[in-house]
Amino acid sequence: MKFTTPATTNPIDQMKVVGKPLDRIDGPMKTTGTAPYAYEQHAVAPNAAYGYVVGAAIAKGKITSIDLAAARKSPGVLAIVTYENAGKLGKGKMNTAHLLAGPDVEHYHQAVAVVVADTWEQARAAAQLVQVKYAETAGDYDLAKVKDSAKLPSGKDNADSKVGDFDGAFKAAPVSIDLTYTTPDQSHAMMEPHASIAKWDGDKVTIWTSNQMIAWGQGDVAKTLGLAKDKVRLVSPYIGGGFGGKLFVRCEAVLAALGARAAGRPVKLTLPRPFMMNNTTHRPATIQRLRIGASREGKITAIGHESWSGDLPDGQPETATAQTKLLYAGPNRMTKMRLAVLNLPEGNAMRAPGEAPGLMALEIAIDELAEKLKMDPVRFRIINDITHDPAKRERKFSQRRFVECMRVGSERFGWNKRNAQPGQVRDGRWLVGYGVASAFRNNMVMKSGARVKLDSKGIVTVETDMTDIGTGSYTIIAQTAAEMMGVTIDKVVVKLGDSDFPVSAGSGGQWGANSSTAGVYAACVKLREAVAQKLGLPADAEFIDGAVRGGGKTASLAKAAEGGDIMAEDTMEYGDLDKKFQQSTFGAHFVEVGVDADTGETRIRRMLAVCAAGRILNPKSARSQVIGAMTMGAGAALMEHLVVDKRRGFFVNHDLAGYEVPVHADIPHQDVIFLDETDPISSPMKAKGVGELGICGVGAAIANAIYNATGVRVRDYPITLDKLIDKLPQQA
Repeated sequence: MKFTTPATTNPIDQMKVVGKPLDRIDGPMKTTGTAPYAYEQHAVAPNAAYGYVVGAAIAKGKITSIDLAAARKSPGVLAIVTYENAGKLGKGKMNTAHLLAGPDVEHYHQAVAVVVADTWEQARAAAQLVQVKYAETAGDYDLAKVKDSAKLPSGKDNADSKVGDFDGAFKAAPVSIDLTYTTPDQSHAMMEPHASIAKWDGDKVTIWTSNQMIAWGQGDVAKTLGLAKDKVRLVSPYIGGGFGGKLFVRCEAVLAALGARAAGRPVKLTLPRPFMMNNTTHRPATIQRLRIGASREGKITAIGHESWSGDLPDGQPETATAQTKLLYAGPNRMTKMRLAVLNLPEGNAMRAPGEAPGLMALEIAIDELAEKLKMDPVRFRIINDITHDPAKRERKFSQRRFVECMRVGSERFGWNKRNAQPGQVRDGRWLVGYGVASAFRNNMVMKSGARVKLDSKGIVTVETDMTDIGTGSYTIIAQTAAEMMGVTIDKVVVKLGDSDFPVSAGSGGQWGANSSTAGVYAACVKLREAVAQKLGLPADAEFIDGAVRGGGKTASLAKAAEGGDIMAEDTMEYGDLDKKFQQSTFGAHFVEVGVDADTGETRIRRMLAVCAAGRILNPKSARSQVIGAMTMGAGAALMEHLVVDKRRGFFVNHDLAGYEVPVHADIPHQDVIFLDETDPISSPMKAKGVGELGICGVGAAIANAIYNATGVRVRDYPITLDKLIDKLPQQA
């Protein structure tokens, strides 16, 4: 099916099942421990051996020798794989570095060997006996130090943008700011580590893995191992969090396959937590310069955003200027991104790549300019709203309810109680402040397919390689099929995460829910046509309450499949509506904080997010996504920071003892409001993504609240107490 014109009335608009806050259908399995995650697929490989990865002890250089003699003699060892005996390996399209080092080492903890043994303890013990010698070479590990050598990244999406005369308008602006902000390297820190089980059947390998994008992963495993794509099967029905860190195949999947081939047995392999921080991907650090000029009445006349980030050679930048092209008015505009070569572990996508760190800077800058103008920061944002893409005035937003998000949030939060003068509100020992920030994330749709089947019991089964990373994919896909086929949700069976199923959009970038359900919609349209034909009913027959009605006749849905299952398959593909309309999601974040007047310790007291993101397919799971994203934003603002050893090129705090993330006690109260909205430009579902919108802007809202509480402006995240304590207001 092709989606080339805006959606009109369709069966989803009935909203009998779609749009209801239903419990997740996979919830009982998750809470009873019967949902099998990648490492727990015991039935498929009952005699599995265990793999353990040896990581590079240097960040850059060459392996000069690998001595395996002692490790091979260790009890239980079945095989050891290094670059010397792995055979010719390629590099996946989605990987920046090779997943197995040798002889070149590209980053610290890049895998140099995998040891396979009968037990995990034996594999770990033998791994300590692998002796690797290196010739280390100097590398670059400090973004600030190499900033001036950064270059324009490759790719048209990374090009500089320019509208009007930014330099002239900025120079002429009566009120302006020119400020620099930094965000640190951050880890995905998902609950489930990277884990895989690999099993060979002749020349075909099956990998049960934790991966967000099955088709991408299948292709990259095939390319890495030099196999035809149909010789690789990936299975990933349940994923314990990914946040972008599992968009791409990582070393454990490939090394499990290599280890299983060498040992002649299935192999289970998981990356220990200290290994994940340096071996897998992370969100890269940024340095961002914001220059904004405005009239004395508060109209932005010039807005410029420059960002620097780093990655390995052939890597990509953190696209922190993305939102600045589209969020605020201003006839004179400029954005630039520069990418430096750093020999740190690979930087790549993490929840809301681009907008999350970009808004951490932009939304403080907007507050700082509002203060210079002596204007309320909510009002300043509202009067600089726009209706079209500033670079293409003819390209209007499909929906843009940004101002309504701000106004609804202001009223619900009690923004009128905010004291505009910083450092004036006390609650015992706590200095109390309010902060606000805009939320923005582009809406993306991706081609997505599904297969649906109706059986003689009236059960509808959906198969698609879509994944559920904890976001509720099982449930919203079941809701879509139930709505389309006129059945209750208990009559729908959903099967996900298998490369043998039709290729879907996968989970990532806030495109998963809308795109995958649109694919199910397309397949169900075909199934409806087949059912109507089988029952001798017109093509426009209605599917209601387990029955099909049309032409004055009614038949049960199950009757159509009495002679055998009816199956249909289709893929939703998109035309050029995204070129005619700018599709984005919008929101507003409001935060209240308390800062200890003596120690500078910050405590979040309450948080509110207001979101405009098209039709909300399941308000309960959508709310969970947004409050989870808000929590990640709190971590980014207050604690998360991968600390770089700038001499040796690795992340020092490589576990959850040293890399702090928020816990329940850090997040006392969160509220989410979804504006009632549909966007027919987006898809037949009239939905958009929301899972990443919740993190966009949160960090800045917290930073702005801290400033309002204390009068201390911190422009370098995270905002830890050492950056506040010697600048706090003097006690009487």
